[in-house]
Formats: sequence, C-alpha cells, structure tokens
Amino acid sequence: MSGHVQASLLVVDDDAGVVDFLCDMLGERGYRVRGLTSPRQALDAVRGESFDLVIADVEMPEPRGLDLVTALQRIPSAPPVLLMTAFGSIGLAVQAVRGGACDFLTKPFPIEAMYEAVARALRERQVRREVVRLRAASPMVEKNQPHVPIGGSPAMMRALELARRAARTDSTVLLTGETGTGKGMLARYIHEQSGRTRGPFIAVNCAALPTALVEAELFGVHKGAFTDAQRSREGLLLAAAQGTLFLDEIAELPVDSQGKLLHVLESGSVRPIGTTAEVRVTARLLAATNRPLNILVQEKRLRADLYYRLNVIRIEVPALRERPEDIPLLVDYFVAQTCERLGRELVGISAAALAKLQGYSFPGNVRELANLIERAVALTEHSALLPEDIDLSEEVSLQQFISDSARAGLPLAEIERAYIQAVLKENNGNKAAAARSLSIDRSTLYRKL
Repeated sequence: MSGHVQASLLVVDDDAGVVDFLCDMLGERGYRVRGLTSPRQALDAVRGESFDLVIADVEMPEPRGLDLVTALQRIPSAPPVLLMTAFGSIGLAVQAVRGGACDFLTKPFPIEAMYEAVARALRERQVRREVVRLRAASPMVEKNQPHVPIGGSPAMMRALELARRAARTDSTVLLTGETGTGKGMLARYIHEQSGRTRGPFIAVNCAALPTALVEAELFGVHKGAFTDAQRSREGLLLAAAQGTLFLDEIAELPVDSQGKLLHVLESGSVRPIGTTAEVRVTARLLAATNRPLNILVQEKRLRADLYYRLNVIRIEVPALRERPEDIPLLVDYFVAQTCERLGRELVGISAAALAKLQGYSFPGNVRELANLIERAVALTEHSALLPEDIDLSEEVSLQQFISDSARAGLPLAEIERAYIQAVLKENNGNKAAAARSLSIDRSTLYRKL
C-alpha cells in the first residue's frame, strides 16, 4: 500500500453510485481519490490540481469520454486516462485509445481488474516521466537519433550513462551481455555520441567471417599476397578511418588473428597482408561478446593480453528480464515500427496482452520481443493486439525444456546439445531455419554442431 499513497486519482462518471464505489475501493488501496460526476468539472479540476491518472466513463454527456480524452490532450502535463466502457461501446473505447487514452476496461469488470489497470497505468507513467527527466538532464538521448537504445529502467539508464561517458573518450569499449540485449545498438549509440560522427560506423560479426579470410577482411591485403588476392584492398580497420569499427562476437576471432589485433591496439598501426609497411589506424575499436571472456582466457581460446586490452571500459547490457519496466516502451516502439513497415493500422496493445508479455522471462531478450511483436502485428485480425495474438508456445516450451533438464541434473553442454538437436528436428534438418529459431548465426550453429 505504501507504494500507492502518493498517487492521486480522479474518477469521472455521470453515475454517482459508480463514482462513490470506485472512490471507496481505490481509497482502501492507499490512493488519494477525488470523484466527480461532471466531465466539465473534471477538466477544471485537472487544470487546477495535479493528478496521476484520470478514470473516466466513455458514455457521458458534455463532453463524452472520447471528447474528454481529446480535451485533456490539450492541457500541458495532463495525466493519462483509463476509460470504462460498456460492451456496446468498445468501438468508442478503441477510438479513445487511438486518441490518447492509455487503456480501457469493459463493464462489468471485477474490482481486481481495476486495481491491475490502475497500477499498470501508474507504472508506465512513472517510467515515461523518468525517461523524459533523464533525456532533459543529459544529451545522451536525442529525439531524432535513430539508434538510441530504448528503456527508462535504472539498469538501462546506468548502461546508457556509462556509454555516454565512454563516448567522450577514444578508449576501447567492451560490451557484454546475453544474445539479443541490444549491444549492437549501444555500440552505434556510442559512435553517434562521440566526436567521430563524420566518420563511418562499420559493424562486423566476427563469427560470420570465413576463417581463411579474417585477416584479409580486418587488416587488408596487398595484390598478389596470395593466390586469390587479385587486387589490393584496405581492411575494415582502415575503411573505418576517423570513425568506429565494431567487432561483434569478438570471442569468435581465431586465436592466430588475435595477436595481430593486439598489435593494432597497442601500436595504432596495421600491416596489410603482403606488405612490410605499417599504416596508421585512426578508427576507434568497440567490441562485444555474449560469452564469459575470462573463462575463454583460462581455456586458452582467447589471449589474456588481448582480453585486458579490450576490457578498458566494460559496459554490461542488462537482460530484458532484469528490466521488465522497459517492456511497455519497447512494445510501443516495435508495434509502431512494424505497423509502419507492414502498412498496418493498430491502436496499440491491450492491457491483458501487455500483462502476458510482462509475465514472460524473454530468454532471447529484446530481439525475441521484437520478433514476437512482428509476428503478432502481421497476423492479428483485431484493431489492437490481444492476448491470443501473443504466441509464447515455442518460448514456453524452451523454458520448460531447460527447467526439466536442469532438474534432471544434465550438464549445461548436454542441455545445449539436446536442445539444438530438438530444434533441428522441428525444422526438418534445415540449419538456416534452426539458426533463426535459436537466434544465432548459421556459422555459430555449424561450429556447435
């Protein structure tokens, strides 16, 4: 209850009995509640007082709930509106959500549904206000920047703040975190916040580079250096001159090439294959991994000196399950992005569908959420995403598989092997499809196989 004491609610319904009931019930939950039966008085109240949420009926005279939402949109710093609607007025409620209402409940509803909707609306309001405050306090999130990681949670804001400070330097940055957390987006964000924005941002997945061509791709090659070298070509380190080179999945870099990369980092120069001349490197290096590099060092799969040289500034990108308060913001972004790309028109996502997503742990993190939303937007036949549009069946089976295997005492390597085999079987042996299901690159899948 203590978490709700400071929240102030305004209940508006032309039925005085409904107003009294909701004021009593919400008051018992610790909210400060004011009730009114006149929408016009409600507008005056919002202009003169501070409320965290307005709860209003759709079918009211002068103005109706739909018009009340529109009128509130014109008031600076107006609170969000949670609408109540009879079954026959759902169409109006959908219009209101499109016009700016945060959610709606269909009458009659259990009081627990109202408690949940209010708590959810207040949480989302708090997150949005925190994002606005932090954006105003620092230049690290610009409205027109296309590559800003989304999130207002304390964990994500700490990562963004550290990234902003790291961008002011030319030090090497190591981004760590699980697959799908957004390390690539954060790397681009560091580039865009740095003084190197006039230079290129080049991202390369080390796992996708053919082993035989890694050094040619990174360091460059002189014509005739080997049989297939038909022409001279500058490597990515030189192509990113005055800009940023982002090496994703750095742990997959072959051991033989790690010493040469270390030389580049220590000397600031590179020697293309087939030449003896050193060429100055002006690119800044960012690296990322989803693997524990210290363990790879112990296993002699990563040079210790390269690890220490990469690990100058380390930023851990939090898993989505560690910042569930970011899910509403991410969902809004992915719904809007997908609707624009697919040419669909949706008013958003229902409270129940959002609650379903927030109750899931997302082992695939933000990438998994983006895929879920894309699938839901593409296939839904509703004007807003509903719980039945959110298909967690495959993801739940993965969770169950891991849980059952862990209880059986299987080692991690055995669990991974068994699951990969199961996914391959589900995809009829199609490795490309299996890699997509596993959210890994085909080259990574081939290595594991």
